[in-house]
Amino acid sequence: MRVPTAIAVTSADLVLPAPDRHTPGAALLHPPEQLDLEAALAETGALLERHGHLVALVPPWLPRSTVQRLHTVRAILETDRIALLGIDLPPLGTALLARQLRQLSVCDFSPGIIASAARLLSHYIYAGALLGSVAKLDRVRVPVGLGAHARSWSPSAQFAVMAHPKPHLAKLSGGSQGAHGPRSGVLPAGPEFATHLTFARGQLTSDWVTAELAPAWQVQGVLENPLPASSPGWWGTPKLVEFAAGIPDLSVLYQLVASVRREECRWCGLELIGDRCGFCAAPLTAPPPPAPASTARSRP
Repeated sequence: MRVPTAIAVTSADLVLPAPDRHTPGAALLHPPEQLDLEAALAETGALLERHGHLVALVPPWLPRSTVQRLHTVRAILETDRIALLGIDLPPLGTALLARQLRQLSVCDFSPGIIASAARLLSHYIYAGALLGSVAKLDRVRVPVGLGAHARSWSPSAQFAVMAHPKPHLAKLSGGSQGAHGPRSGVLPAGPEFATHLTFARGQLTSDWVTAELAPAWQVQGVLENPLPASSPGWWGTPKLVEFAAGIPDLSVLYQLVASVRREECRWCGLELIGDRCGFCAAPLTAPPPPAPASTARSRP
């Protein structure tokens, strides 16, 4: 019986519940403060022994020590069967992508296809948050004007923010508050395909995500999950409700990935889709050779 490729995350709070009994769980690669190097090597080696290949999501908001540990383990094990994928999504969006890869891991895709599918699927994830302040939001690469910064000091201010796939920020009108909190100002544009919405509450009391955003986006289902520990730091405030919408149906995910032309990595030989191998990071096509230096002498 084929054992699915292992999909790994670096924190237990990035593991969303499986949507069905066929979807495997995620492997957990513990950070340096929880596991020494010898134990980390044994942990990763056991995963490779059981699953054959390991695909780990490495978002840019991970502590530097955690990223260095991942690369150190791969280097010491001297293996090309570990894919460390740089995925630029907020924490809840990262967790949603990990679940989609877990769903795909039971299909008849090779490890190289699963790894390179992460970049494709990330384009179809809508990740954002309802925030009580945008004073420290600049690091998320969402443009914040001086007016929004000033309004952040208001105790009743709330902002609808999209970080992916397209940055968006709108202040929600707080003048007429109902049972669900502030009424919508300009709702962020939602996906034009069927999705489920996952949300997680921080230190912000509001039902805006479920009462207004979910109906406006016409999502097919809503799931509440505990807030990832890294979310307040990523969004710049603990006063938030984070949300992420993505394709829930395995058959749709399968067709999306299967419809892309498959290539063979010119370096490691694994299958891939897109323009870069997920395991060795080699581009699909070789870079052009450097232009020859001119040997002609200029005339006086």
